[in-house]
Amino acid sequence: MRFGVLSFVTDQGIGPAELGAALEERGFESLFLAEHTHIPVNTRSPYPGGGPIPPKYYRTMDPFVALTAAAGATETLALGTGIALIPERDPILMAKEVASLDLVSQGRFLLGVGVGWLREEIANHGVDPAVRGRVADERLGAMIEIWTQDEAEFHGKYVDFEPIYCWPKPLTKPHPPLYVGGGPANFQRITRLNAGWMAITPSAEVLSGALAELRAMAGGYVPVTVCQWGEVTPKDLAGYLPLGVERILLELPTEPRDDTLRYLDRLVTELDQLTQTPTAPTSPTAR
Repeated sequence: MRFGVLSFVTDQGIGPAELGAALEERGFESLFLAEHTHIPVNTRSPYPGGGPIPPKYYRTMDPFVALTAAAGATETLALGTGIALIPERDPILMAKEVASLDLVSQGRFLLGVGVGWLREEIANHGVDPAVRGRVADERLGAMIEIWTQDEAEFHGKYVDFEPIYCWPKPLTKPHPPLYVGGGPANFQRITRLNAGWMAITPSAEVLSGALAELRAMAGGYVPVTVCQWGEVTPKDLAGYLPLGVERILLELPTEPRDDTLRYLDRLVTELDQLTQTPTAPTSPTAR
């Protein structure tokens, strides 16, 4: 089981290059970045965490630009989107962005995707939120065609283009590892795409039943990345071991450089202490 961080990189916190280097230096396996293109001022969609939407949601850097900066400052750190909002992205442009980042990072990119929860944000991109799942499915299908075919074409209700040339192709074949974020409503999508699951769950106990359902549907092992928010205890970590979880992403607050580096140092110390207990994993930082 490996450990990375999930964060919002904004114009008010540590820069992505310095953050990536700091994580790699401290032995973390991965950096995943969240995405929101904007937050509508008069949104009525409830924030999943409760209360008002935090400012970091509307100050996020573009994750592909930020991860490219992190790629240039690191050598081994895995770099992922957690998650890229597919209904808000043109599939031809995104296919090129993904392939380019995979090439620049020498195959270290992991593509986390989702359909999004903020309906007004999606609508501002010209997509009816009621059909965002179907739009996402077609756009993902179109991107896979672009990544894997020299002359790619796609004909659907929401994406339609005649044969095109589009390079570069991803360095990772057939394309970077794909992870779908969300709950059980996404299990058919995960199975169809032969993807991994990016799960947001409060505990291993909650994850266990859903994961058994997913693996039964998929007919075997499905890689799982867990987004673990808040405080972590030895029991939290140990609970994921029998589930075959691939990695755990720990929440990294969006803070200025010095505060972030102190937080990471404290987090590494806590992970080392946690994993020295008899009930916890023996390899805390993956590393």
